Amino acid sequence: MNLRYGWVVVGIGALMSCVAVGAMMSLAVFLQPITQATGWSRTGVSSAMTLNFLIMGAAGFGWGALNDRYGTRPVVLAGSVLLGLGLVLASRAASPLQFLLAYGVIVGLSAGSFVVPMMTAVSAWLPSHRSIAVSLVSAGIGVAPLTLSPLAAWLLTTHDWRSAQLIIGLLVWALLIPAALFVRPTPVAEAGGAASATAERVRVADALVSAPFIVLALTFFACCATHAGPIFHTISYAVACGIPTLAAVSIYSLEGLAGLGGRVVLGLLGDRYGAKRVLIAGLMLQALGVGSFVFVNRLQEFYAVAAVFGFAYGGVMPLYAVLARDYFGQQIMGTVLGAAAMVSSLGMALGP
Repeated sequence: MNLRYGWVVVGIGALMSCVAVGAMMSLAVFLQPITQATGWSRTGVSSAMTLNFLIMGAAGFGWGALNDRYGTRPVVLAGSVLLGLGLVLASRAASPLQFLLAYGVIVGLSAGSFVVPMMTAVSAWLPSHRSIAVSLVSAGIGVAPLTLSPLAAWLLTTHDWRSAQLIIGLLVWALLIPAALFVRPTPVAEAGGAASATAERVRVADALVSAPFIVLALTFFACCATHAGPIFHTISYAVACGIPTLAAVSIYSLEGLAGLGGRVVLGLLGDRYGAKRVLIAGLMLQALGVGSFVFVNRLQEFYAVAAVFGFAYGGVMPLYAVLARDYFGQQIMGTVLGAAAMVSSLGMALGP
């Protein structure tokens, strides 16, 4: 029964990560309609996305700690309510500041409440398959641009931006709140108590200054700093090489599809050969992909490098969660992974 339900949790986690990240990233679709309808500056509206990433990274640590203390269901339920609320309030914003607070702060805060807690949960339910389990939860992030963004674009063909964003906010509530209620306490959480909670706090203090955590966090940081540049600049670099804009965008789409494949393949390999070995191999492949961008200038060459790069960076990202579980145990996995993810978000911000 635990094994069967564990895969249900994986599906819930993939849904949550897809909807949360997709709702956040859909701002790119809303940017032009918002500025045209309101007269607000593009810089002011798009700064909500920058704030999203900064707050999501910092909030991930707090959500992870709350997950370890109170369990996954209360955390993802609170995140579901806040995410829908942020989108609904953003759709009613009367000024750039109100929009920034609703979309930048509330949506960013809530978006960090899903991935780390759900990765922690699936690791507890499927300890023998945790690499592929966390990889499939992470795959929801890769699917996000292929779902919520097209939905937002379709809604904007028949609705103004406020109505379209309101509909997405209501859809978030309709999908995520029931999904959160299906998340049961993990086997580890059921076995815990006051004594284990006290020991857990002591272990967290030690874990966050330990050599394994420092290595994990710095590796996560370097990994994100390395792949941030190609993620953000591949399209503009391809256009500078004379490739048409539409074709250049297709390079980015190929990276995303390759990343989905990388998550599945490296997740399966991680269960078979160990997450640490597979992570090292994946990082080497990522380095090869990043370095190869310098030598390409034709569309076919960009496609080849993008496939390798996307496969590698998409595949390695979930493995940090597995290593957090391997080195620090299930009880404090959320806190440790959230802290490492917060450090990695600095790499994403500084890398470009």
